[in-house]
Amino acid sequence: MGGALALIALIALVGYERHRATNTLTAHALTEKDTIVLADFANATGDPVFDETLRQGLIVQLEQSPFLSLISEERIQHVLRLMGRPAGARLTPEIAREVCERTGSAAVLEGSIASLGSQYVLGLRARACQTGDLVDQEQMQAARKEDVLNTLSQIASRFRARVGESLAMVQKHNTPLEEATTSSLDALKSYSTALKIVASTGAPAAEPLFKRATELDPNFAMAHAWVGRVYDDMGESSLSAESTKTAFHLRDRASDAEKLFITASYDMQVTGNMEKAQQTCEAWAATYPRAVVPHDFLSGIVYPPFGKYEKGVEEAQKAIDRDPDFAVGYLTLAYSYVYLDRLEEAENTLQGASERKLEMPDYYVLRYDIAFLRDDKAEMARQVSLAQRKSGAEDWIANHQAFVYAYFGQLQEATRMSRQATALALQAAQRERAGLYEAGTAVREALFGNLAAARQSAIAALELSKGRDVEYGAAIALALSRDQSRAEALMNDLKKRFPEGTNVQFSYLPTLRAVVDLEQGKPSSAIEALQTAIPGELGAPGSSYFGFFGALYPVFFQGEAYLAAHKGAEAAAEFQKILDHRGIVVSDPIGALAHLQLGRAYALSGDKTKARSSYEDSLKLWKDADPDIPILKQAKSEYARLQ
Repeated sequence: MGGALALIALIALVGYERHRATNTLTAHALTEKDTIVLADFANATGDPVFDETLRQGLIVQLEQSPFLSLISEERIQHVLRLMGRPAGARLTPEIAREVCERTGSAAVLEGSIASLGSQYVLGLRARACQTGDLVDQEQMQAARKEDVLNTLSQIASRFRARVGESLAMVQKHNTPLEEATTSSLDALKSYSTALKIVASTGAPAAEPLFKRATELDPNFAMAHAWVGRVYDDMGESSLSAESTKTAFHLRDRASDAEKLFITASYDMQVTGNMEKAQQTCEAWAATYPRAVVPHDFLSGIVYPPFGKYEKGVEEAQKAIDRDPDFAVGYLTLAYSYVYLDRLEEAENTLQGASERKLEMPDYYVLRYDIAFLRDDKAEMARQVSLAQRKSGAEDWIANHQAFVYAYFGQLQEATRMSRQATALALQAAQRERAGLYEAGTAVREALFGNLAAARQSAIAALELSKGRDVEYGAAIALALSRDQSRAEALMNDLKKRFPEGTNVQFSYLPTLRAVVDLEQGKPSSAIEALQTAIPGELGAPGSSYFGFFGALYPVFFQGEAYLAAHKGAEAAAEFQKILDHRGIVVSDPIGALAHLQLGRAYALSGDKTKARSSYEDSLKLWKDADPDIPILKQAKSEYARLQ
């Protein structure tokens, strides 16, 4: 068998050289607008270590090119589903060509490897999608198994130059594969399999294989980066930061494109410096004009803390333009529209994703929030039913249900749902996510005046996780519950751990300082502390995504400080901001509390008519509330005195 394969490889090599002698291809066979589908390698060696591995290695090499554009694995898996193929189906040349046609791509790349005695023959053919005509063909020999990845790098470089990329660009962005990824074929195989799982099944299922790749080669930078990316997508920011930090220290062992991915991830997930992340993503997009991910990072992670939602719309649209089957792009675009209170456009965006047969757990949660903002209880119930059947959405939507209950003053039901969300997260071994749910419970209880329950939930949250957003939520609850020493300790920890963190320095710490000052009877100091937060006061910080608390808290407590300082008009202006930006707050209880606080501000200003109206708005929201809530009792008493 081995001899026959060697003979086949030798015949192929001779035939290839004859083809090159008589059919030299012209330059610019592809253009900067063309996209390419990469088929699976035909592995005739009998060695399974080459399965998946060489295709992924070629992807890494070709993605260094600002000129070429490969159809993403996510889009390939999506098209395969539409073709009725199972997830992870082998991409034979015939299937790859159909994918090529369906995506409007220009060419299919077909790779091969065969044994030739103790050597290996690697080949690469590019065929025009519509006609099947040969666009380019490359073939080289590797003297040993250990030389295969280096030979693949050389083939990729030659291919790039022959199909139209400038030699200067090839030389500038051409890190050899062993330096850009790993010298371990086994590690590369685990990594490539993990990426296919991410595209077909989702990030959590791929985490063990990414970790396995880092165990096989501890210096595999992108494997560490992907572990960090997966953990961040799961709401596990502390674990994400550990792996991302490792990747950053190993970033010299990555291609130029991968270095940008790693650096942006480090900015977002380790230091939290969103200004640096923005600069990195902008440089990334400028260097690789057809890249999707930098636009997604800008839209979904970088711009929300600054409140730059219009920019978020622009960047998300760019991501979708570059990959119409990029599911996350539709999500970030829809979120940006919701933040801007443009609900119809958000719904149309999600409908557009559905029409392309795209699906994510996050879609159900966002549709639930939109239904809440539209006061559509039937649609809310429908989205809950759908989400409960989808792994990754059950705990998340349970937490959102908890906030809706709390919004209407039904704290007992809210706590029950939060406990359910926490239990589901723990079943999935997601302790920080569970801690976020507990922290949200603590914040709600504190805002409504149930101080003992707030302290209890805050402590429970911290026992689960010391993550950045968990500490913030717990600190808010403890400060409002008059446990100043613990709140101050958490503030100091956040300040020490995240000196560059945009969320921490410009939202969390100013808000916490203001709450502590208010509880100590120092409203002027609270107002001063919050000046730092004003530029991004309408932002959606990190805590508001999985935790669902923290958005517009600087505005809310600025209003509280003005009330305490007996500045009714200024207080009213702050609480009105919250009512005017429902898409940012959604069902966070400060949205309901803003009605009451606005009433208090009007009463302080002597406008009893507007005060009564605002009190009535709040009491209407709480008509089915738990009767023993401290702030509800206060609201009823104050309203009675206005009559």
